[in-house]
Amino acid sequence: MTLDDLDHARRIVGAAMPPTPQYAWPLLAARVGTEVWVKHENHTPTGAFKVRGGLVYVDRCARERPGVAGLISATRGNHGQSLAFAGRRHNVPVTILVPQGNSTEKNAAMRALGAELIEHGNDFDAARIEAGRIAAERGLEMVPSFHRDLVLGVATYAVELLQAVPDLDAIYVPIGMGSGACGCILARDALGRKTEIIGVQSTGAPSYALSLAAGHVVTTPAAETRADGMATRMPDAEAFAMIQHGIARIVQVTDAEVGAAIAAYWTDTHNLAEGAGAAPLAALMQERDAMRGKKVAVILCGGNIDLALFRTWIT
Repeated sequence: MTLDDLDHARRIVGAAMPPTPQYAWPLLAARVGTEVWVKHENHTPTGAFKVRGGLVYVDRCARERPGVAGLISATRGNHGQSLAFAGRRHNVPVTILVPQGNSTEKNAAMRALGAELIEHGNDFDAARIEAGRIAAERGLEMVPSFHRDLVLGVATYAVELLQAVPDLDAIYVPIGMGSGACGCILARDALGRKTEIIGVQSTGAPSYALSLAAGHVVTTPAAETRADGMATRMPDAEAFAMIQHGIARIVQVTDAEVGAAIAAYWTDTHNLAEGAGAAPLAALMQERDAMRGKKVAVILCGGNIDLALFRTWIT
């Protein structure tokens, strides 16, 4: 994947949405003791970064596979919204599988964007397996959570950030299935920057952190965190290969630390962050002493948090 690939992806994304802002918030700087830039992916048309990947994936599908009967995928919410948003732009039907008890507000958003929503299983991986079965049954194209076009799409936010703030020492990015972290690695390498990419996972869902420590893919029996965007127990092998060779380290944060970061975003910037969106700030707050005096960015990857969870988390 080259700069030409990234430029093509930026044109596709740019046809549907403007670049998102990056701001250096003074109150956050005072809180963590360093210059901190926030990349506001909560300001996209779906409230999360993944819309970029959906736009690039569905654009190629519409051009190269115009006869596709429809797309199907599994998600906890933001990936599904991205496909539904892009599918509606290209008149491609989209079916989304979510686990039982998934975010009611993310479910409502996917339905509002025109997706057929099916609830199945106790977690993301159970929903993913069922999506594969339905894909075969209905003749639909199964969209994975990690794919070249998805990474190209989400990498466009990292290009925007690195071009706007070219001398960043580090970027903190959450890891769910890995497209965000891989997109940051791809953009950093394509632009020839030395910026460290620091991944963030939940202590209750540390599959990539465990994999990085072991040197091979490690799965976990459960992914127990209220930050549903990071609730992954089975790493993608291709994503892990990119992360293993391109990331500086992975920081693990507790749900309590994520809650404190959600509150900090609200008080210091008046932005609403979902759990995965607040996790990079939580990691920076944990490492504030080591990062003092550096120029750092955190990816606020989404703001799609249920009101009830927001109230519970910050009290």
